[in-house]
Amino acid sequence: MIDAILSYEFLQNAFAAGLIIGVIAPLLGVFIVVRRLSLIADALSHVTLAGIAGSLYLSQSVASLAMLNPLFLGIAASVGGSVLIERLRSLYKHYEELAIPIILSAGIGFGAIFISLAQGFSNDLFGYLFGSVSAVSREDLSIVAGIAVVVLAFIYFFFKELFVLSFDDEYARASGLPAKWVHFMFMIVTALVIAGSMRIVGILLVSSLMTIPVATAMRVTKSFKQTIIMSIVFGEISVITGLVTAFYFDLAPGGTIVVTSIFLLLLVIGYKKITVSLNKGAIA
Repeated sequence: MIDAILSYEFLQNAFAAGLIIGVIAPLLGVFIVVRRLSLIADALSHVTLAGIAGSLYLSQSVASLAMLNPLFLGIAASVGGSVLIERLRSLYKHYEELAIPIILSAGIGFGAIFISLAQGFSNDLFGYLFGSVSAVSREDLSIVAGIAVVVLAFIYFFFKELFVLSFDDEYARASGLPAKWVHFMFMIVTALVIAGSMRIVGILLVSSLMTIPVATAMRVTKSFKQTIIMSIVFGEISVITGLVTAFYFDLAPGGTIVVTSIFLLLLVIGYKKITVSLNKGAIA
């Protein structure tokens, strides 16, 4: 496998992008899970699908856009979706959860329309839906790296604010923290990660990489920072194992990555149950 990575540029791109995504997706996922915003990742992923499908359709219909990287319109759609979610949440103050199904439905609807209008890009679309080892270009890798810089900088400079918002939103607002602005930026960064991860994990599965490693880490950690570290560890294991499996068996990497993360979750749950049973038996 090492020889293949050294020999083929597309494998270098895929593994480099995968390693980056394995860090930023679970890292951001910890805050998403703690704040109970997991469904927002699903909503934004479907909006990203609409952007990708629209870009692929435009590349067929407009000659000057034939070389346009669909990732750009996907990012724009995802960021736009995050802004609309925030606007709807402010309009429906007592029913904020309505914003998520509205945007999710809009993403699916527009995606279906663009897919119906266009013909002949089923293979390209399949790669965006479930990831592709061979489709990651140097440009895609550069975009993912740029998104990673933005995410890491945001987490580094606003970690305390995000921590307080995650556990006590009312206290954060009462203490004078710019809660609304930080939450808005958090949504933008989440949209960027979802759009940037689709080449490896796939649009329909990216939310899984943001949540399942976090769920696994929560079973074995006792502090917030430990959860962040272990989420990244489980995320990297899932990405590396998934990419290797996808390469050797010619499978969609998104599927192998998610199945690996689920296997790790079940393994940890089983281990914890056995440990608890043994401890109870020792006490008895």
